[in-house]
Amino acid sequence: MSTSTAPIKVSAEVDQQIGHAAHFLGKHKKSIVEEAVLEYIEKHRPEIEKGVIEALARLDGTGEARVAMLAGVSVEELRAAGGMPVAE
Repeated sequence: MSTSTAPIKVSAEVDQQIGHAAHFLGKHKKSIVEEAVLEYIEKHRPEIEKGVIEALARLDGTGEARVAMLAGVSVEELRAAGGMPVAE
């Protein structure tokens, strides 16, 4: 698995708990966070997959569908609001 660095902001309380866990488990804080995120994703995998399937179902390959999804509206709502500008 390749690695990259990405800052993750957590509350001071959570940071302290991560620090304590890392200390008493003899691990680095980044290892605690990485393992926790992976466990969370695995636990919620069915919900994540459902969201992906729903998002893909809304996309039909058109710019209109992409804009509607990004705006959080249906294609019909986008059309009712004036739709997409026509390319000239």
